[in-house]
Amino acid sequence: MLDFELLLVVVTAISGIIWVYDRIRRRRRAADAPVSYWVDLGRSLFPVILIVLVARSFVIEPFRIPSGSMLPTLESGDFILVNKFGYGLRLPVSHQLIAPVGDPERGDVVVFRYPPNPGQDYIKRIVGLPGDRITYANRRLSINGRPVPMESLGEWAKDDAFALLRERIDDDWHELLLHRNGNRRGFSARVPEGEYFVMGDNRDRSSDSRFWGTVPRDHLVGEAFFIWLSWNGGPNWSRMGQRID
Repeated sequence: MLDFELLLVVVTAISGIIWVYDRIRRRRRAADAPVSYWVDLGRSLFPVILIVLVARSFVIEPFRIPSGSMLPTLESGDFILVNKFGYGLRLPVSHQLIAPVGDPERGDVVVFRYPPNPGQDYIKRIVGLPGDRITYANRRLSINGRPVPMESLGEWAKDDAFALLRERIDDDWHELLLHRNGNRRGFSARVPEGEYFVMGDNRDRSSDSRFWGTVPRDHLVGEAFFIWLSWNGGPNWSRMGQRID
């Protein structure tokens, strides 16, 4: 699988070398001396590629939602923006933290590198912080022994096999789905230091921390905050421009 981030770094480095070479050459020769096509292309692309690399690595990165594990919050075909600055600045490719900025909070919808396969990106909701005791029993989430407030909103309009509910994590409410024939298996775990417990809003149709464990801090990419496009066989105008809660 092609690592786009690594490719972007390599292309930026090559075009940057060409740009520096051209600057040195122009000092030694006439500014209007002819240049080859490749030198002209490299020096022209370098500023643009550098801006893209910096913005994508440290500020905002776009992602596409590939599945329904975060329904009803996010649908397959949603194109979202992720704030990469809020959890600290990390170097591209190595992902080493160079400037701590803020900490993830319960309820954040986050993109992260899937722990069993870091080359793959996942998106879920943080429900447990380091040190929390997370319990899931009778399809009800509890954090540190306290059941999370939950309210029924009736059947989901898009599929009556699902019940639509909303729950409150800390001070924020969000909607979630439970399938009529969903698994009622319980779960309880303590979140290790430096790691986070994540779950999908489509509780019975999500592969998350209940099955493969917690997410290390250095695997977090950023917080999802905006749907800028939604396309699944055609545009879904009602979802475009929505804030992600």
